[in-house]
Amino acid sequence: MISKDREAEILRLFHAEKWRVGTIATQLGVHHTTVQRVLGQAGFARGVGTRRPSMLDPYAAFIIETLTKYPGLRASRLFQMVRERGYRGQPDHFRHAVARLRPRPAVEAFLRLRVLPGEQGQVDWGYFGKVRIGAALRALWAFVMVLSWSRQLFLRFYLSAAMPSFLRGHVDALQFFGGVPRVLLYDNLKSAVLERVGDAIRFNPTLLELAKHYRFEPRPVAKARGNEKGRVERAIRYVRDSFFAARTWRDVDDLNLQAESWATGLAADRRWRSDASRRVGEAFAEEQPLLLPLPKLPFETDERVEAHVGKTPYVRFDLNDYSVDPKCVGRTIVVVASLARVRIQDGATTVAHHVRCWDRGQQIESPEHVAELVQQKSRARKGRGLQRLTKAVPSAQKLLSCAAERGGANIGNITHRLLVLLDATPAAELEIAVAQAVARGTPHVGAVRQILELQRVERGRPPAAVQRIVHEPRAARVVVKPHDLAQYDQVRSKETDHEDS
Repeated sequence: MISKDREAEILRLFHAEKWRVGTIATQLGVHHTTVQRVLGQAGFARGVGTRRPSMLDPYAAFIIETLTKYPGLRASRLFQMVRERGYRGQPDHFRHAVARLRPRPAVEAFLRLRVLPGEQGQVDWGYFGKVRIGAALRALWAFVMVLSWSRQLFLRFYLSAAMPSFLRGHVDALQFFGGVPRVLLYDNLKSAVLERVGDAIRFNPTLLELAKHYRFEPRPVAKARGNEKGRVERAIRYVRDSFFAARTWRDVDDLNLQAESWATGLAADRRWRSDASRRVGEAFAEEQPLLLPLPKLPFETDERVEAHVGKTPYVRFDLNDYSVDPKCVGRTIVVVASLARVRIQDGATTVAHHVRCWDRGQQIESPEHVAELVQQKSRARKGRGLQRLTKAVPSAQKLLSCAAERGGANIGNITHRLLVLLDATPAAELEIAVAQAVARGTPHVGAVRQILELQRVERGRPPAAVQRIVHEPRAARVVVKPHDLAQYDQVRSKETDHEDS
């Protein structure tokens, strides 16, 4: 609030001195909206009857007529039209003037939608940023379904918004509710609506199969009518503010466990909008018996993709390579994937089972597939050994490179001897020893063995390879500590001193 004398000063400067609103606000140290409020209360419309003549005045009628006929016409195009009719002003001034002359759209009033219990549910996706899984950067999506009458919501997070996750969200949500609403509302996303011209709608056939299985009616809202599914829109905003904000979680499974606990706890305990004296959970308990019953079997949601096996016994699926039986090389197989498992089929025969990997660029292998291939290919045995060595001991690649640069080194022999050490030594300790050997400029296996021996002595461990001469179990646990050879140096030093004397 401002004082009466300040209001009088604003009116005097505007009416008598013809100052603009911005000039008055700057000189008196008040906000321009305060000046506009004072002028509006005094009956002065901003700029009407008091503004200075403008070179745009002769074109005002043309501008208003054109904007009335074409409300969405851009100011840049209108500027060109007025320039052709003789206007010589600048684009910036013209753009501000058009903003004042452009007709304002009428404010639309919306009717509050009312539904019966068990009649309707609303479905939508919410985007929650990116998730780093190893080398992969995947999008995190929240599938939200809300029962329109009780406002009970279902929340589940997925690493994709594609059709398989869309189907899984429906199956999980209906299982969570213990029934099916008669109508489900969607916006015009591709998983629900492939094409729409007016009221002519071509639904996604997979969604129709889902609706047929659960006996509900899929109903897309009208274009640009988000208010028709406002319950799920508000639910997603509620999820962002009440659940996801500042939350910590290990992985998506942990996040979904927290989401389910939140949906049945805090979210179900919020006040019911239709009756503030009741809770959403109480309304849902009343609505749940009125939902359609679930079918005996859930809808199949596994993802099925055809893939070709090249020259190596691996098939590429979702950024990773999964091993198959070497007999499948050169053939087209089918990958069937759930959120947790990947099953590979050759016709009716299952040729591989794997845990699904959400990383990227990984090789997921079954030992029997690799063993069979290694037996067939002796060259592959060497390559597999080098791959196993460099994967477990990354510094081994640098050691082999340094050894090759020095010349005269048998790389295959060095690899074999390092693999023998790897079988007898923890990979972490071997990595430290190899890295130290490279740093010292001694890239050979003997230096690595020496460093490992020093580590063993410092830690008081038995030798890596113990030859059991007797069958006494206690003998295997005996730690033989080598004698310190420095004492011999002292003896030699005393003898030398005696000879000198």
